[in-house]
Amino acid sequence: MNVFLYVLDTLADWEIGFLMPEINGGRYLKKNIEKPKIVKVGKNLNPIKTMGGIEITPDIGVQKMEMHKDDLLILPGADAWLNGNNDEILNFVKDNIEKNVTIAAICGATIAMANYGLLDGIKHTSNNLGFLKMACPNYKGEKNYCDQPVVSENNLITATGIAPLEFAYEVIKKTNIMENGVVEAWYNLYKTKEGKYFLELMELLK
Repeated sequence: MNVFLYVLDTLADWEIGFLMPEINGGRYLKKNIEKPKIVKVGKNLNPIKTMGGIEITPDIGVQKMEMHKDDLLILPGADAWLNGNNDEILNFVKDNIEKNVTIAAICGATIAMANYGLLDGIKHTSNNLGFLKMACPNYKGEKNYCDQPVVSENNLITATGIAPLEFAYEVIKKTNIMENGVVEAWYNLYKTKEGKYFLELMELLK
């Protein structure tokens, strides 16, 4: 399984802060699977700088992307989604959204997708419906908008920018990279901060 992470200037570090360490670190992943390969994708190969000031150099440009069955594309939020310079990745999403791959978008990425018409026909969420309608003149998906932190529908996952944990939880479940009991204990630990879930998690990993 390949995990394609789209990186762009002003990337919101926290929005992938739960998800990427678990994929990359592999500490709670299923024992019988090969650890997913993370591929950083950029508009080009120029380094980007996250909102937190961290510099990331893409591994490949969008034009080199090729997704296969069960692969994952992560679209993190960023102010730069609003500058109109990310059409190439949005075109890629348009061409692949109905294939058997998972596309996970959070915060600003959902806004860009909405304005591109990619959310009109599927249940989805974003930061706020009113803002989405104001910011996206091409958006026609109001009837499919769900006022929830995260929505998983078919092979698309969308989330508000203040729900990075819920976003990670739905992506992990969808990609089936953790055992069911493990992902539930992991989520409950971070959600509730209760130590009993850490003990449950450690017991499940024996």
